[in-house]
Amino acid sequence: MTIGFVKPTLVLALAGFGCSLAMAQAAPTARMDLGKREYDANCAVCHGKDGKGGGPFVELLKRSPPDLTTMAKRNNGVFPMQRAYESIEGGGVGHGTRDMPIWGRDYSVQAAEYYIDVPYNAEAYVRTKVFALVEYLSRLQAK
Repeated sequence: MTIGFVKPTLVLALAGFGCSLAMAQAAPTARMDLGKREYDANCAVCHGKDGKGGGPFVELLKRSPPDLTTMAKRNNGVFPMQRAYESIEGGGVGHGTRDMPIWGRDYSVQAAEYYIDVPYNAEAYVRTKVFALVEYLSRLQAK
């Protein structure tokens, strides 16, 4: 009696496994885009989803945010990687003090100290986020 129950159950299980395997192969795997995620979370509110400066917080700013899609064009066709990095990280100018309420501390090493109970390199964590964001900005450039 048990053997009669096991066969249909086994066949159904194998069929379900086969269907899920076929669906997994058919659907492309979505890659996480760390740079886009950082941009959407921290930059789009001022610079807009498209990077052109039309975010929902624009009216709260004293100065209009620049169009981030023209950074290379304004630099003789070359994306200013170091200047972008310094602006985001705070080494350059452009985002004022690190006390800026929008995201000021997100790209400082102190922000990474939040995960103090996990052994990792806080500076490498922050640099990875900044480099991913800079790389994403380079992809936003107008052709």
